[in-house]
Formats: sequence, structure tokens, C-alpha cells
Amino acid sequence: MKDIFFDLSVRSVRLNFLRSLLASIGIVIGVVAISSMGMLGTNMQLQVKEQLSASANTITITPDAVRMSPGTTASTGIDKTQLNEIKEASGNNIVIPIHRSSTRFTVGSTNGRGSIYGMDPNDITKFLTISEGDSLNGESDALIGSTLATNLGIKIGSRLKIGEDNKSVTRPVVRVSGILTARGMTADGVSADNAIIVSDDWYTSHFGNQDLYDQVNVIVQNVDSIPDVESAIDEKVNRRTQVIRISDASSRLSNISSTLGTITTFILAIGAISLVVAAVSIFNVMMMSVNERIQEIGILLSIGTEKGEVRRMFLYEAFILGIIGAVFGGICSLVIGYSVVGAMIGSTAYFFLPESIIYVPEGMLIGVIVCVISGLYPAWRASNMDPIDALRAE
Repeated sequence: MKDIFFDLSVRSVRLNFLRSLLASIGIVIGVVAISSMGMLGTNMQLQVKEQLSASANTITITPDAVRMSPGTTASTGIDKTQLNEIKEASGNNIVIPIHRSSTRFTVGSTNGRGSIYGMDPNDITKFLTISEGDSLNGESDALIGSTLATNLGIKIGSRLKIGEDNKSVTRPVVRVSGILTARGMTADGVSADNAIIVSDDWYTSHFGNQDLYDQVNVIVQNVDSIPDVESAIDEKVNRRTQVIRISDASSRLSNISSTLGTITTFILAIGAISLVVAAVSIFNVMMMSVNERIQEIGILLSIGTEKGEVRRMFLYEAFILGIIGAVFGGICSLVIGYSVVGAMIGSTAYFFLPESIIYVPEGMLIGVIVCVISGLYPAWRASNMDPIDALRAE
């Protein structure tokens, strides 16, 4: 059965189309803000999850924070004894000790900065992939991360001077023998994309700490055995006091996801502010509609129209404004969200996954609800007018 009150609402929106459209723009902006930011946060989490899953079989072991009394100093690191205990507790799994530091370097006339890792050349290919060139053949050979190579134009055969530019000291030089495949964010504690990889002998001869490692990675053969391996290492090395920290992809993913979730929630809260502004605009439009149609309301009430029917007529109008804003906002969210995700993350591979795209209908639904809520008071006010006073209004 045709609802005449819905037709009256459509007529009101059509007669005041420009005003209604301008009011709906606020809803469009709110829907776009919530949907786009929600999709951006979700895509970030999905990409991080996939990147970390690439090193899901790696346990990362680092020295615990040193507790020192005032005026005392100590070197931090995993010593030979602890390394042997880790190897013993790890069983048949691969154990890779790693030296790590941050350094400045010069290639040609260009200065750069990155991480430098020292490790056994035989261990490198166990978890890193070389895209160009060869592994470490000579003592002064080095592997370069893909990001450093791209940004600084480093090629196979390029020579890098390691350390600060100091004329009184001859800086050591390494020759680039290979360029590593891009890895992105990983859970194994090795940021290879911005790194220089050298042999452990070369590293310790120039940076020291020959028997003190900054990190030890354990690559397990069976991912399901990670908890057991971690427990065995902890019991073996931390038996008296905690001297090492043990983490894996799942713990890192949990921490990163929690951080990204907090950021996403904060961004969504900012986007929701635009919906509050839109709600005020819709409320204003609805109040104007009520004031302009006082005599019409008086006639409807005087001929026996129920108060609920009058309320429904104005709620219909608010609902129509919400639908208009939500539909346009949903379409714009797909276009703008896709562009934002591509620009901020560099990949839209996860954009159309259910976890991401769900923000569009959710944003549209929120937009419609905000409009209907904004129309509640104007609808109530219209339905509670005195018919005689309404008919006298000019």
C-alpha cells in the first residue's frame, strides 16, 4: 500500500533540493572519512600481518636490558656461553648469531646511514635472498639492502666507506658483491632493506665485540614447536635471572596490531567529528522544514491525522537525506579510499577483502542513523503542535 506520508517527504526534499543536497554533503564527508580511514587502518594491519608471517618460523633472542647501579657501565650482548646454551636448547633448529649496529657511510660523493649486520657468510642465505650478484666471497665484500641500493644508486661493485667522515682516520671500505631482495617489515629483527651485511670477521675487526652478539635468531623447522623451543631456551639461559628476551612473529604481530588498532580508532574518532557537524546541519534543515510547513502540519492534525503519522513524515525526510548522503558517500569512499590506501601503503592487494570493504556499508549505515537521530526532535516538535495555533501561523 502506498504511503502518502512518504510521498509528502519526497516532495519536501524535491522542493528544497539544493538545501537538502548541501545538508547531505556533511553526511558524504563523514561516511568518506570513517570508511576511508577504517580501510586504511585495516589494510595496514593486513599487510603487516602478511609480511611478518614470512618470518613466522623465526625466534628472535636479544639481551635483556642491563640493570646498572649509578656510575657503573656494562656491555650488553649475548656471550659465547649463552650462545652455546641457546644452541643446546634449540636442538636441531638453525641458530644464527648476529652482530648489529648503526653506521654512516659514503658511496661516491653521497652520504648515507643504515644498519650494518655482521654474520657468518654461511648463515646469510638461510633467511636472506640475494636478487643480484653473489654472496660474501671476500673478507671486504658486503651485501646491500634493496631500499639503500635504489635510493642511493648503489650497484654491484660499488665501494662504500664505512663510518664518520674523519680526515685523520682512514675509513674501512667494503665492495658491494650483491643486492638483497626486498623483505619489507619482518619479525626476525633484521631490517635488511636498509642494511649493509658484512662477514662477522670483518664486523668484529672494525666494530669490536668479537664474542658478544647483539641478537640471535633461531629458525625452527616446525612452526608448531615454537612455544616448546622458546620454553627450552628460557629455562636453559634464564634459569637464575633473566638475561635474554625471547620473541617471535606472533608476539610482535600482537604488539604491532594493537598499536595500529589504537591509531585506527583515533583516526576514526576524528572522522566521526565530521558526522557530528553533519548532524547539526541535518537538524537545522529539519527544523527549517518544520517551520516552513506549520500550516500544512496544522491541516493534517485538524483532519484527524495521528501524531505518529506526522512524526513518521519528518523521519522519512531525515531518512531520505541520510540515504542520499550515504549512497554518494559510499561511492566516494571506494574511490578515495582506494587512492589513499594505494598512496599511503603502496599496495591495494587487500582493499577488496571483506575485512577492509566492510567499512563502506558500516559508514553508510552510521550516516543514515545519524540523519534519523537528527530528525527525532523536529519530528516530535511537529507532531506535538496545537492544530489551532498551527493554522493561525503565517
